[in-house]
Formats: sequence, structure tokens, C-alpha cells
Amino acid sequence: MAWPSGADGTKMWCCERLESAVAPPSDETINKVLWRIPNVLCLVGSRAGEEWNGMTTSWVTQVSMEPVLVAIAIDRSALTHRLISQGGAFSINLWDRADTRPFVKFSKPATKEGMTLNGRPIREGSTGVPIFEEAIAFIECTVWDQRDVGTHTVFYGELVDCGFQGEGEQAEVARMEDTRMKYGGVKRH
Repeated sequence: MAWPSGADGTKMWCCERLESAVAPPSDETINKVLWRIPNVLCLVGSRAGEEWNGMTTSWVTQVSMEPVLVAIAIDRSALTHRLISQGGAFSINLWDRADTRPFVKFSKPATKEGMTLNGRPIREGSTGVPIFEEAIAFIECTVWDQRDVGTHTVFYGELVDCGFQGEGEQAEVARMEDTRMKYGGVKRH
């Protein structure tokens, strides 16, 4: 690997900040670049007492193998944030790539009627959070830790249950690029 050279020809190390006359990238460029990061698109189930919710999210990743931990980033102003904080658990519901219609319906707080959220059938998981019956797979977690990071909180969930549903093991998982939805980059005002 070639290291950049300073004006006097000396090598610069990776930890030194490069002084440059280059302008910082525009918000549009930041958005376009960060939207290229491949993200799953799923529904997060949450519950505190008798208040239930489902929310579309795309910031999900496994962060540890022992214990098995999955991280999700949730906007601190979202209802789901409060429910996870109070309830201490959440579910991640993976959806079939061929059916992305539910994601638009879960961009606002959900309506619970019987055992449905926004008309989608749910069941109660072992922690009490909703598991979507139409999901191709689910991951159920208890909150292991959480950290505020800017506009969001990263909830680290320890896996307590997971599984495939229906033909889920053969299905491809929905991703952000399967929709016209965009989330990430810089905060839009």
C-alpha cells in the first residue's frame, strides 16, 4: 500500500488528518453513498404492557456470536424506542423479497385490533413482543445493552428465539433496494 506524501515529500501515516482545500461532500452525495450500504428491510415488533407496535427498519446487524447479539438502531423519537426501552425486548421480522407492501404501512405507529397490527396477523413471542405470522423468519431478543448514538439508540438484543415460518427458509429476504424507500444519510429537515 502506498502512503500519501506531504508537501515536503515525507510519508504521512493513516492516523494523521490530511489538510485539504477540498470541500466536504454535499448532503446529496452523502445520502447517495450511504444509501448504497446493503440493508435488510424488516419489521421490528415491540411491546410495553398493553401497548404494541410494529415498525419498518433497515439498520439491523449481528454483532456477537457469544452471546448471540443482534443490534438495531431506532430513532429516539419513535414510539418503538419507548416500547423497547420500557418492555426490554423486541422482535425482528424478516419479510419475503417478493412482498414489500407491509413496509409502507409500518412507517407510522401501528393500530392493534385483536391479534393484528395494521391488519397483519401476529402472535405473542416468548418475551411478549409481537411476532408477525407472515414473516418468513423472526428473531426475538431481550435487551442486553443500549447506547445512544446521535439521533438514534442502538439496542443490543440477546437472541432468545428465532425460526423460519412457512416457506421462509427458501425465500429471499427483503432489502431496502427492493423499494423506493430511503433511510439514512443526513437528517432531512
